[in-house]
Amino acid sequence: MRLHIRKWGNSLAVRLPADYIRASSLQNGDILEAAIGPTGEITLTPTQSFDKAAFLKKIRKLRATMPITSATVETMRQADRY
Repeated sequence: MRLHIRKWGNSLAVRLPADYIRASSLQNGDILEAAIGPTGEITLTPTQSFDKAAFLKKIRKLRATMPITSATVETMRQADRY
C-alpha cells in the first residue's frame, strides 16, 4: 500500500490505515520503535509496555526458587560483598 507523507506542525507524518492498526493490535497511545536500514528502509516495531504486575509475579516466582540462607549471607560478609 502506498502512503502519503504530509506536513504535521514542523514535522512530516504518515497516517497508518485503520486496517493496519487493527491487524497489529495497536491502540491510541502505543509506542513504536523506528529503525532505518542500510538501504533506507524504515521499520516500525511496536514496543511492549511494562506490566508491573506480571514483572512482580515473575520475581516472586524466581525468589521462591532461590532462597537466601544464612550461609549465603555469611559468605557474602566474609568476602566483603555485604
